[in-house]
Amino acid sequence: MSFPLLTAVAAVPAVGAIATAALPAAKRTAAKWLALVFSLLTFALALVVAFRFDPGAKGPFQLTESHAWISDFGVRYELGVDGIAVALIALTTLLIPFIILAGWHDADPLEEATPNRRWRPTQGFFALILAVEAMVVLSFEATDVFLFYIFFEAMLIPMYFLIGGFGDRAGGDGEDQAASRRSYAAVKFLLYNLAGGLIMLAAVIGLYAVTADQLGTGTFSLQQIVEARAAGKLDIGTGTERLLFLGFFFAFAVKAPLWPLHTWLPGAMGESTAPVAVLITAVVDKVGTFAMLRFCLQLFPEASSWATPAILVLALISVLYGALLAVAQRDIKRLIAYASISHFGFIILGIFAMTSQGQSGATLYMVNHGISTAALMLVAGFLISRRGSRLIADYGGVQKVAPVLAGTFLIGGLATLSLPGLAPFVSEFLVLVGTFSRYPVIGIIATLGIVLAALYVLVLYQRTMTGPVKTEVRSMPDLRVRELLVVAPLVALLLFLGVYPKPLTDLVNPAVGHTLSVVDKKDPKPTVQVDAGPGGGRAGQAVHDQDREAAK
Repeated sequence: MSFPLLTAVAAVPAVGAIATAALPAAKRTAAKWLALVFSLLTFALALVVAFRFDPGAKGPFQLTESHAWISDFGVRYELGVDGIAVALIALTTLLIPFIILAGWHDADPLEEATPNRRWRPTQGFFALILAVEAMVVLSFEATDVFLFYIFFEAMLIPMYFLIGGFGDRAGGDGEDQAASRRSYAAVKFLLYNLAGGLIMLAAVIGLYAVTADQLGTGTFSLQQIVEARAAGKLDIGTGTERLLFLGFFFAFAVKAPLWPLHTWLPGAMGESTAPVAVLITAVVDKVGTFAMLRFCLQLFPEASSWATPAILVLALISVLYGALLAVAQRDIKRLIAYASISHFGFIILGIFAMTSQGQSGATLYMVNHGISTAALMLVAGFLISRRGSRLIADYGGVQKVAPVLAGTFLIGGLATLSLPGLAPFVSEFLVLVGTFSRYPVIGIIATLGIVLAALYVLVLYQRTMTGPVKTEVRSMPDLRVRELLVVAPLVALLLFLGVYPKPLTDLVNPAVGHTLSVVDKKDPKPTVQVDAGPGGGRAGQAVHDQDREAAK
């Protein structure tokens, strides 16, 4: 047997989580370093996966692993990656070391131990982060629908404890009130996602029943189902397919999050520490949009086409609604949360535009949004930890006392508004081009999201970093070495992928092509408008027809 590389990428952080949690309570520093070492080892294995992956190879999945698991119910331990999964695994394993470094002191004991201010288990904090990483990686690798569902749901448990047990310490309220807000945000996160997961479970069972009825043996294998449909051996009825699609899509739309199922996100990000907020929006939420590409479109191609107009409208509302509410925010972290809702609207818009440019742009957007949001949110977390407040009004003139912090905050903000030369610009441009080529009206309206993004980012920077120096920030220190180690690589990646996105596009384009072929969609042909001129309508129409044939 060849070395199970994909299993190893997920197993290393899982082992790291167990080892970190098992350390004695007094070994807090050792727990931090152990978690960091395991996260770096996981990233090294992810790089091996990326180098082993051949974008030009035939077949939808590579580095596959397949073993019998629950044979009586057709469940197999099946793993495999395409270019999209490789890109997102690389993003996840890249961000986790930075999340651990940024949260180095977030779970340290509070200065005073009183009945209302309890000590925080450092080991548990870092073990939970590694556990989430393992489950997210397995979600990207799973090609068995039931296996995917297990980890799709299991990641909610460590995230619940990270949000509710290790929340943000900033704020003027007492510890009891802060704990109450954290608990509310964690429960809301859990209930929303569990509701989506239960509906998906019903759809998963329905899919198994259909395959058992028509193939003789029930299966959850994505590749077997797709191949059976292509060969005409599996014919899911139109009504059944649409119901199953809605069950899957609802769960993924909650996770994404898509309007109007988004309301759990601002509270979860606002009450979390900055590293956990990055874990939510840059890592965990990507599983929802990834699953739309891998499962919704490939398992239910007819239903995906049927639902496209409604989904595009919801995505467009997300783009504009998230941006408008970001403009109105007074809380820095909630502003970034609403901005993320807008960005996820762009991602879903690109996925369901059903064009190669749109889906390539959506995949790049997942990666680039993860990097840019991590940069902006982590710097915002450093800023908030210094001042002890999340309110924008409590800042002013920071760039005069902490210029490096302000500069990195500006770069993260400019990336968020998709400034040309930074990575998100390429992905947003592709999404809009891909959407416009098939749905021009929606593409045009979606560009308003860019204008609103410029407004909320620049106003945020102006109010926090420029102007007179407020008394409370006069002694604010600039970024420290550990914080620079977190931010500098993210800024470098934003610049590199902004001017040279080819490595990512070469990686994801074959997977996008395969997805479109399964859905039986092709890019719209360009049309040429020709003026008939003085020669008359027929002559002009003849030239137009010739041009259309040439375009074909």
